[in-house]
Amino acid sequence: MNLTKRARISYGIGGAPYAVKESAFTQFALLFYTQVLGLSGTATGLVLFVSLVWDAISDPLMGAWTDRFRSRWGRRHPFMAVSTIPLALGHVALFYPPQWVQTNSTALAVWLLICSLWIRTWVTVFALPHLALAAEITQDYHERSSLLGQRIGFLFFTSILLSALSMYWLFNEVDGLDGRFIADNYISYGWLSALVILVTACVCIYGTRGFVAATRIHADRMPSGQGVRGIARDFMATIGNRNFRHLLCYDLGASASYGITIALNILVWTYFWEFDATTMALLMGLPVFTAVPLALFTTEKLGKYWPKDRILKYAIFLMLVDLVWIYPLRFLDIMPENGHWLVVFLVFVQNFIFVYLFVLRNIAAYSITADLTDEHESNCGKRQEGGFYSTMAFTTKLASGLGPLYAGLVLDFIGLQEGMMPGTIAQPVLDSLIWAMLLGALPLMYMAWHFTLKVSMSKAQLQQIQATILASRASQSSTDQ
Repeated sequence: MNLTKRARISYGIGGAPYAVKESAFTQFALLFYTQVLGLSGTATGLVLFVSLVWDAISDPLMGAWTDRFRSRWGRRHPFMAVSTIPLALGHVALFYPPQWVQTNSTALAVWLLICSLWIRTWVTVFALPHLALAAEITQDYHERSSLLGQRIGFLFFTSILLSALSMYWLFNEVDGLDGRFIADNYISYGWLSALVILVTACVCIYGTRGFVAATRIHADRMPSGQGVRGIARDFMATIGNRNFRHLLCYDLGASASYGITIALNILVWTYFWEFDATTMALLMGLPVFTAVPLALFTTEKLGKYWPKDRILKYAIFLMLVDLVWIYPLRFLDIMPENGHWLVVFLVFVQNFIFVYLFVLRNIAAYSITADLTDEHESNCGKRQEGGFYSTMAFTTKLASGLGPLYAGLVLDFIGLQEGMMPGTIAQPVLDSLIWAMLLGALPLMYMAWHFTLKVSMSKAQLQQIQATILASRASQSSTDQ
């Protein structure tokens, strides 16, 4: 039975709480703690990296727990429900450090660490069960892509639109003061983030309550073993899948490249291109209304002609090109000076392509992962949706954690310090910022593309796998009788 539009939207909106976390840490946390509060770039980057390491470690723990969990409300929904309020309050605390904390760099670093650990722990408790739910809601090859496309669409829509609207309404210039460098504006941003989390999480939990029964499975199909040994066994079982190993290597490269790019991008837009907050809001927001819908539409159309693995290969290759093409135009003096409409247009084109390809590659990768949970059951007889998605999340977060760490080191190395305003930075410093981003991001994206060439999962393969599963269940049922 095909999923209704309401079911897809109810599931998809569950990507928003994770997106709010992404917006906070990729767009604002580094700028707020370094350029506004004065914490060193190295300290900020190190703290954010440590919190991401914990985030990555906690994923397999959460995946193992949710796969084994049994309740009248299923394996996934109880975790999603209990995490909502703590996750929302964590965002308020992140952008509202007490005054006594702000006056002491050590206390400020500790506050950032505690808030980061708190937020990342609770977002894991929500997001991993939510991801695992996708493989249980539907077994159809194309419908999984459509369902996960809704999640990616809401994730990107929320992440970018929240950032764009905040830039326009909260961080815009007032009375000659750049709102991005006013601490009080971040308090409002923290409360806005909390509100978005509360609303979207509740809508998702309530809207998907009809799928609770799909998350209940017989104990024989659950992973066996408890404690650290059971978790280690789960982890080894997932990476025993050859396709999944290649997918993890792709994700390591793509996530690390993304982490570096996104951590430095807001600084590049602020200092290298000298965009004001309003322009940045437009550059963040417009692709949401153009590239994201286009990606969701073309995913469905392309899926009729190409398997998911081919879509993933092409998306990563084009992202590799998109990372670099605009900067030679500036270095060779082909582009006009900053402030010209053509500069804004070309950066929009680059960001449009980036958003479009990012959505395509994420839908393909997560949908392939859902299919691999079926392949795993076919090979091992166990359902480990949480295990597969938690292992993927482990590599994603561990790799993307390099972004803030790398960015913090870059800031200190090139000499971009607290209080420096756009238009006052020496050109060699700005050029160093671009070279640091490209030298960090490009080799990792090439690595990602290399491993996509080794991933294979077509519709015919999945149908054969699911036929094997049904035959195995029928045989087991006959034996039990």
